[in-house]
Amino acid sequence: MRQSHDAYDPALIRRVLAETRTIALVGASANPARPSHHVMAFLLERGYRVIPVNPGLSGQVLQGQPVIARLADLPEPVDMVEIFRSSDAAGGVVDEALALPQPPRFIWMQIGVRDESAAARAEAAGCVVVMDRCPKIEIFTLHQRSIISYANPIAIDEVKKSARTL
Repeated sequence: MRQSHDAYDPALIRRVLAETRTIALVGASANPARPSHHVMAFLLERGYRVIPVNPGLSGQVLQGQPVIARLADLPEPVDMVEIFRSSDAAGGVVDEALALPQPPRFIWMQIGVRDESAAARAEAAGCVVVMDRCPKIEIFTLHQRSIISYANPIAIDEVKKSARTL
């Protein structure tokens, strides 16, 4: 089923983040001023396993994690491929992800990254796609919603069941 990428149900975002354990972060940067650097650190702090992907940094260690050149070099299957590349490059990254022996369940395109055609290919292959969103921001948003709904014990139980440590 084709997902609308103009708005996402918070339950979908929660499910994607809760069911993800291992992330290939394409476009990882060693520059602490880059958003991909901050997001990678945040995800690592939250207990996700993050594998940085960047051909220019391949063989180096970034935030304690060995960097690989391309998705085909992944040492293990990943749950999510997060794309910190331009919209023009996103389609190629999605195609590379779909060509893996075990494709990811989730494709996440960072804020400002959209490729409807690539999203359609990924969804046709059975992936859930999120575009133009930041997992760090979404985790904060879900956390805020759980605080706001604190007075509703049913909502709190649902958050505990469906979300990892925020």
